[in-house]
Amino acid sequence: MILLQLFYTFLLIGLFTFGGGYSMIALIYDQVVTRHAWITSAEFTDILAISQITPGPIGINTATYVGYAAVASAGYPTYMALLGSLIASLAVILLPAALIIVVSQWLQHHKDNPTVAALLRTLRLAVLGLIAAAALSLLTVDNFGTPALSRPFVTSVAIFLAVFILSVRYRKNPILLIALSGLAGLVVYSI
Repeated sequence: MILLQLFYTFLLIGLFTFGGGYSMIALIYDQVVTRHAWITSAEFTDILAISQITPGPIGINTATYVGYAAVASAGYPTYMALLGSLIASLAVILLPAALIIVVSQWLQHHKDNPTVAALLRTLRLAVLGLIAAAALSLLTVDNFGTPALSRPFVTSVAIFLAVFILSVRYRKNPILLIALSGLAGLVVYSI
C-alpha cells in the first residue's frame, strides 16, 4: 500500500539526511520522482516552490506536499491524501528527532575530541554536496525550458543569474529577490 511505502521512504530520507531541509531535496527527488514515480519532475518543482514560501522547514513542507500529491495522484480519496501528508511528515522527522536527542547528549561530552571535530567537518562537506545535487536535479527542461535560445530559456537563465549575483555579491534580501523574480517572470511570461 502506498501509505506504507510513503512511511518507509520518508523514514529513510529523514534518517540519512544531514544538514537540514535543503540537503533532503535531492534524496526526496530521487525517491518520489525517479524511483517510485509518484509525481513528475514538474510537480516536484511546483511542490518545492510552495514548500519554500510556506512557513516551516522546507524538508517537512516538501514531505507534506509530496505525501498528499502521491496519494491523490494514485487515485485515493482526499482523506487518504491528507493521511499521506501526515504520514510523510511524521516519518521524515521521527528518526532525526530521536537521533538528535541522543547525539546532542553525546556531543556535549565529546565536543573537544579532535576525531569528533574532524567528523563534523566531513559532514559539512557532505551537506554541501547534497545541496549541490539538489540544485543540479532542478536544472530540467520543466524549470528552464529547452536549451535553445528561446524566450523562456533566456528569461529563466537571466532571472537566475540576476538573483544569484544580487544574493551572493550584493547580499540583497532573499524575500525581496523572490518577490522581484516572481514579478519579472509574471511580466515576461504574460507578454
